[in-house]
Amino acid sequence: MNPLRSSLLNRLTRRNLETHRLLTESLYSIAPPASVASAAAEEKRRYSSGRTTFRSSELLQKIYPLGDPNDANLVSVLDSWVNIGNRVRPWEIQHVIRDLRKRRSFKQALEFAEVSETFCKTYPVVQILNFHLVLFLFVSRVHGLASAEAYFNKLQGKDKNNKSYGALLNCYVRDCLVDKSLTHLQKMKELGFASTALTYNNIMCLYTNTNQHEKVPLIFSEMKKNKVSPDNFSYRICMNSYGVRSDIEMAEIILEEMEKQPHIVVDWNTYSTMAGIYIKAGLSDRAISTLKKMEERMEWNNGLAYGHLISHFANLGDKSEMQRIWELQKSNCKRITNNDYKVMLAGLVKLGEIEGAELLFNEWESSGNHFDCRVPNILLNEYRKMGLLEKAETMLNKMEENGKTPLSSGWGILANGYAQEEEMRKAFECMRKALALYVSTAGWQPDSEVVSRIVGWLGEQGKAEELDMFLGLLSKAVNLDREMYHAMIKANIRDGKDVDWVLRGMKAAKIKIDRETEEILRVKESDQTSSVGESEADDSQQILN
Repeated sequence: MNPLRSSLLNRLTRRNLETHRLLTESLYSIAPPASVASAAAEEKRRYSSGRTTFRSSELLQKIYPLGDPNDANLVSVLDSWVNIGNRVRPWEIQHVIRDLRKRRSFKQALEFAEVSETFCKTYPVVQILNFHLVLFLFVSRVHGLASAEAYFNKLQGKDKNNKSYGALLNCYVRDCLVDKSLTHLQKMKELGFASTALTYNNIMCLYTNTNQHEKVPLIFSEMKKNKVSPDNFSYRICMNSYGVRSDIEMAEIILEEMEKQPHIVVDWNTYSTMAGIYIKAGLSDRAISTLKKMEERMEWNNGLAYGHLISHFANLGDKSEMQRIWELQKSNCKRITNNDYKVMLAGLVKLGEIEGAELLFNEWESSGNHFDCRVPNILLNEYRKMGLLEKAETMLNKMEENGKTPLSSGWGILANGYAQEEEMRKAFECMRKALALYVSTAGWQPDSEVVSRIVGWLGEQGKAEELDMFLGLLSKAVNLDREMYHAMIKANIRDGKDVDWVLRGMKAAKIKIDRETEEILRVKESDQTSSVGESEADDSQQILN
């Protein structure tokens, strides 16, 4: 076992077993028996203040201070936390795990789940807990579907239950695997495991994600026929399926039905969905009326809800309401996150309020939040659309000077802009910077059309060294194709350089000679001086054969 994990585990095991049981149950979000829940509540009261403020926020700051959890070694941080005398309480761990899941930091969540799995194996009393479920979900996120299926197939006995079946269904739905999802659903029905709204919600999501919106109401009707009560999300996704197809009347009927259900409390998110449907249909008055209902039902400190409101008012073109909601959010929410800034910035840009967007960007820069390239990229993209490329480049250079190194995407945006303006030298320089900063896990990929234009330009006009360097960087992100090898041949021939190494690379990549390749080599044979004679052309032909 990793020494850090071992250290943390040893420190945790010095607590009493009841506390461990509460901690593990909280971690996996499994509803405990009433007696355990009561004990957890009592433990929570003992260590909470009058305002029910826990140190979980302090622990979160240790893991990723205003920043990105992907850079944090979670177990190391927890070990240090315990080492200085802090207790790791159930609700603190639950808070951290939920936050990691929300931030899609599944690797760190899996790391902690593995620590808990080891603990469960060490202490049989805790094995009554279904820790497999959360571990299974994290495995699928980190290692992919095949690993999730393998994990599922290894489960035995009571571990192969409605929760583990539901977890695998969720994986199939997430990957939009219609046939596998429906086959798995049928198996769940045969076992009596398709008895919750979550199962049917998954299938409705499947049809939504595969643009089969007309099938969503059929599943909604089926779940009611099978006496499974729809929940808020069930109604919302069905309502949305009608909205996508511009069937406003049926969307309103679904909302009215939902409002009449005694077991349903219509939340702000539902009214947000309906408002979006009205806005898309151009029904501004109905949208505004619905947004008022939404605002009445949202929690005063819910940052996500404020973001929805701001986006809706941006789509309505109402800057004053956007600003009102933004001020409310800053007043009521303890912290304004990067995502909050992104929403407001995107809204201002949408309305053409560039000066306001620039002021907000400056505010974000001084906020102390972790650098997130997606925030400046909103402004960079707008500069590109407006043709303000020098301003965009100045912005990127300034961030670099301040130690806020932009990621590949920023320079990629600028390369796109310069390519559109036919300034290929500048497009090349910007894309070169983007590729030099390339990280496969960052989510950015070079625009294939821009890359093709740069490669073509270098092949015809650039220096061989420049093209070779550029393609060397590009190979980290994409596989080199025939066009790129042909450009290398042209550039090296033009500079009077040997091309055999290029042809060998072409052969290794299993790219066969074609008529265009032959034509390029014939140009070489006819144009080259005595330093490159007919014998070398023959050698080049042999390499390709």
